[in-house]
Amino acid sequence: MLKQKTLKESFSLSGKGLHTGLVLTVTFNPAPDNFGYKIQRTDLEGQPIIDAVAENVTETTRGTVLCKNGVKVSTVEHAMAALYASGIDNCLIQVDGPEFPILDGSAEYFIEGIERVGTQEQNSVKDYFVIKSKIEFRNEKTGSSIIVLPDDEFSLNVLISYDSTILPNQYATLEDMTEFKDEVAKARTFVFVREIEPLLQLGLIKGGDLDNAIVIYERQMSQEKYDQLADVMGVPHMDATQLGYIMHKPLVWPNECARHKLLDMIGDMALIGKPIKGRIIATRPGHMVNNKFAREMRRQIRLHSVQAPKYDVNAAPIMDVNKIRNLIPHRYPMLLVDKIIEIGPDYIVGVKNITGNEPYFQGHFPLEPVMPGVLLIEAMAQTGGLLVLNQVDELQNYSTYVLKINNVKFRKKVVPGDTLVFKIEVIQPLHRGLTTMRGYAFVGEDEVCEAEVMAQVVKNNKN
Repeated sequence: MLKQKTLKESFSLSGKGLHTGLVLTVTFNPAPDNFGYKIQRTDLEGQPIIDAVAENVTETTRGTVLCKNGVKVSTVEHAMAALYASGIDNCLIQVDGPEFPILDGSAEYFIEGIERVGTQEQNSVKDYFVIKSKIEFRNEKTGSSIIVLPDDEFSLNVLISYDSTILPNQYATLEDMTEFKDEVAKARTFVFVREIEPLLQLGLIKGGDLDNAIVIYERQMSQEKYDQLADVMGVPHMDATQLGYIMHKPLVWPNECARHKLLDMIGDMALIGKPIKGRIIATRPGHMVNNKFAREMRRQIRLHSVQAPKYDVNAAPIMDVNKIRNLIPHRYPMLLVDKIIEIGPDYIVGVKNITGNEPYFQGHFPLEPVMPGVLLIEAMAQTGGLLVLNQVDELQNYSTYVLKINNVKFRKKVVPGDTLVFKIEVIQPLHRGLTTMRGYAFVGEDEVCEAEVMAQVVKNNKN
């Protein structure tokens, strides 16, 4: 399984803020396993930290604003997109003001900074949230919709639509995050000239100019008003009869605006807190609907805090029952693992098929056969024993014994016809013959049992 990643070293970027116009510096730092994304305001007393999660988003007008205990940081989405697309799970971001610098309005400089210092693999396994069924969110007022479907990786399709002759319907697709640098990172934020005055009245885009955004002039106004806006923005006067794109740098792609919406979406999805395996199809997305969807995804994660491992019945097992018999001493009727389908340094996945011929069903219970809970725990312990013995030299000379069982929960009964899938994870690695593991048992997508098991590895008595 893939491991979590962080930065090898820190790097900083400086520039003006889009909305405040202040000169700001943001620094990206390595962070420990399971840290996530956190933002620290170094300019404030106590240097408060904000968790970069969807619940802390308080504003979505022309950008994503995070707030905790009255401390705000805005325009975070481009940096978040760069971190997420680069596969970085843990990062402490320090900024000396209320927003991140806008730079050129894209994620290009953030990606370049990440590539310059490189990334570092960590010890903990990357914790994906795997989409198992369709999840949909709609906003009937705006016509926005976001749908996520099962997929082997994270991919996006984005469609935008505006009442504009200059910017008609556009779409953008990203099939692989490794293509983010070349296909998405350079896409800049965009604004219509008709939006500039209302945004200025809201106290926003004080740092906006023709170098850090795509500016679209598609509704003709009087020359006088056009000149007034130019003066406010600090740009030269232009001919009010000439419609089109008026920024300094031409479009990178014909659909650059759609690609930027895709970029924004990745940045807002980074606030879910876990990388996703699924395909997102977004129609007319924006920061508001993105955030509502991210919150719904976090709710789904809380409801399915532990997900069933993927079980492909057609794939060859890593250990079949004959190899299992060579590793542990259990035999009929107490061998409760049929095969091992995944194994890593700190986890293992096993399978047990439950049939009506299991001997314990004769008495438990004749008219309503239910697998005894104690045997569920035994099956998990045997699976965990295979993981532990896999780490021992001359494993045929050792056996594993259960010392203690804690935090046992039975959630659903197991009956004939069920296929049990066990996932066992190491909590405390093997040390002086002792290890602690956490086990989960699933039938389909449903968790049926969980427990923590302390086990001891003992050398067999040859006598």
